[in-house]
Amino acid sequence: MYEHPGTPPDTVTVVWCTTERDERATARSMLLRTAADLLAVRASEIWLGHESGGRPYVGGAAGGLRVSVSHGRGAAAVAVSACTPVGVDIEAVRRLPGRALARSWFAGSEAEWLGTLPEGERATAFLWLWTQKESVGKALGRGLRGGGMRRPVPLPGRWPPAAGGIAPRPVPGSAGLASGAALLDGGRFVVGVATAPDPGPPGGPEGPCGPGGSAGGGNGAGSHGGWTPLVDGGRGPAGSGGGPRVVVRRVAAPAPG
Repeated sequence: MYEHPGTPPDTVTVVWCTTERDERATARSMLLRTAADLLAVRASEIWLGHESGGRPYVGGAAGGLRVSVSHGRGAAAVAVSACTPVGVDIEAVRRLPGRALARSWFAGSEAEWLGTLPEGERATAFLWLWTQKESVGKALGRGLRGGGMRRPVPLPGRWPPAAGGIAPRPVPGSAGLASGAALLDGGRFVVGVATAPDPGPPGGPEGPCGPGGSAGGGNGAGSHGGWTPLVDGGRGPAGSGGGPRVVVRRVAAPAPG
């Protein structure tokens, strides 16, 4: 039973920001505030834990939501889903030997595709694929262990990709997995998002999608205060890519505490 108000079961919410502060602390605060805002509860009613493999989960008023966190190089991103395991990864676009790295670590078809692109676009394209691979590993709860870097992910239908939201598409050869990516802030960052089949509720308690699953979702005051969305980064059309609708929003970095 789905009982989380403000979090449609077919939607993955991705929130990101740039920051000059502690990126890990920024991501943690942003996750708690995003979950609180979606559920209309106070952030103090939510707590954050980690599974044995490192995957984060939320408890308290947000128990049962599926979450993922990414941070580094001046940016942070979080993903929240009501019903499906989710992964997110954000990377700053920078100079990289994209083709050489792809030949060493990626599937042959991906390295071949990178080789068809102009040299100046290969670093961005490499990160387009890398963020999806990281996201798939997070959604599965095992990172890139067990050959995750060579797991193929969907290639874009065109390059450079069209502006707009993310419509996850099926991961080749992996039933139930879907992933996608988007360029952010005029191409300064890449964010990847993935969803995976549901293996059961995170952290042990019954989630909102299981029988009788209710995880709070009270009517407390919204927690975001000065937490103002700056940009709605668009959304992928529902069901068009083989996965849930993804909504991407940029926000101002949360204040410490």
